Amino acid sequence: MVVLATKCYVEGDARERALDGLRSLVDNAIGDLAVEYDIGIRHDDFPSVTVEGEDSVIARNVLDEQWGTITSDFEAGETYTGTLESWDASGFVLDAGEDIHVPSAELGLGPGTPEQVRTRFGLVQHVPMTFVYGEPHRLADAERDRLYEWSRGTGRVNANSATRGEVRATVNRAGHANDIVTVERLGLLEQSIVCGEGTDPPGLLSAIGGYLPAELLCVVP
Repeated sequence: MVVLATKCYVEGDARERALDGLRSLVDNAIGDLAVEYDIGIRHDDFPSVTVEGEDSVIARNVLDEQWGTITSDFEAGETYTGTLESWDASGFVLDAGEDIHVPSAELGLGPGTPEQVRTRFGLVQHVPMTFVYGEPHRLADAERDRLYEWSRGTGRVNANSATRGEVRATVNRAGHANDIVTVERLGLLEQSIVCGEGTDPPGLLSAIGGYLPAELLCVVP
């Protein structure tokens, strides 16, 4: 069984839409392999994929590469994925099957409090992030590079609690389809709208905010 490092924390119809989307994504990733699979949601909202068949090892590796996976076995110095659950003056807490506290000094994302860092880089709650397990834990270099790359780009609006299709539809409904480059999937329910040249991220956030019941944060270059 593979436990994906993303969360399905919505309920009702939204949960069913998210699961339908996840089934499509998993099928696209491993549907051509010689495996049978079944998708469920754990008590802690992490999706689990049970994989059986001739290509099961390959399928598990593909899912791990695409999503990151949750494990109960951590080794110091190794990189894992967790979801951003909370933050305070002391740092970030990532959920990686257990709480992983990344102290503010180990974020490596420049000056400011953890809340200021979170806002500056558009880190909505539950977004998947990679970290290095140790004493203390720290954000992975690749994670820091990814976030700094966001800040050097054309700007972004990040959202949670919505599928990629829902976010794209919202942008279209607000009349801004020509103002974005793409909607990048960060997690199952965490999306990043990549702004086009000349698009003002706070202005885009204001335009779509009334249509999308989600946490929205800007990344302003």
